[in-house]
Amino acid sequence: MTVKYRTTGLVFGKTDKNETDQSISVFTKDFGRLEITAKAVRKITSKLRAGVDVFYLSEVEFIQGKNNKTLTDAAKIKKFNCTNISRQIATDLDRFVKGQEKDEQIFNLVIETLEKRENSRLLYQYFFWNFLALQGFRLSIENCATCHSKINPYNIYFSAKDGGALCKNCFNRTRSCKKINSDVVKILKLIFNKEWGIVSRLKVEQYSKDLLKEVYEDSVKTFCPEYC
Repeated sequence: MTVKYRTTGLVFGKTDKNETDQSISVFTKDFGRLEITAKAVRKITSKLRAGVDVFYLSEVEFIQGKNNKTLTDAAKIKKFNCTNISRQIATDLDRFVKGQEKDEQIFNLVIETLEKRENSRLLYQYFFWNFLALQGFRLSIENCATCHSKINPYNIYFSAKDGGALCKNCFNRTRSCKKINSDVVKILKLIFNKEWGIVSRLKVEQYSKDLLKEVYEDSVKTFCPEYC
C-alpha cells in the first residue's frame, strides 16, 4: 500500500527535468528539506502548477518511492514576494541545509522573516545570524571567544574561525581577524536576542553596515567555503 505524506512547506527552488517534469526543493515543517519530483508539472494543464512556484508556502502531498519522492498534490497557502532577501534566504537554505531532518525552529524563522515583507539588509542579517545559531554556529559576541574575557568596546576584533569576537590580547596571538566596532556588537546582540522591533528602528552608519557585511562574508567563507 502506498503511503502519502502531507506537510506544509516553502518552495525555495526548482530544476527542470526531462521535458515536462521538475525537481522541487521544499523546506517543510515536518520533514526539513525535501527534494520532490513533480511529474508533468510544466504542462499548462497540470493541476500541480498552482501550488509549487518558488516562494510559495504550500501544503504539499507526496509519496516515497524506492529512490525518490513524487508530488501528488499541492495547494498554495501564501505567496511571498521575490526580493533580494527571499532569494538570499533560498540560497542559504540550499547552502547549509543538505539532508532531510526536521527543524521546526528554522522553519519558523524562515516564515517569520518572510512575513515581515521588508527588503532591508538588516532584516537579512537578522535572519542569517539566527539561522546560523540554529545550525549550531552561535558566535560569541559579548565575551572573547578564545579567553572568555569581557570585550573592551574600543578594541574588538572578529574571526568566525575562532568563534566570534576577540579581545586585543587574543588578536595579537592570531593576527587573523578583522577589527570591528561596538555598534556591530550591539546589533548582533540584539539580533541574537531576537529584538527585531529595536533592530528595525536603528540608525546604522554606513561604516558599521560595511563591517557587518565583512563579518557576514567571513562567516560564509568559514562555515560554507565551497560556495565562495
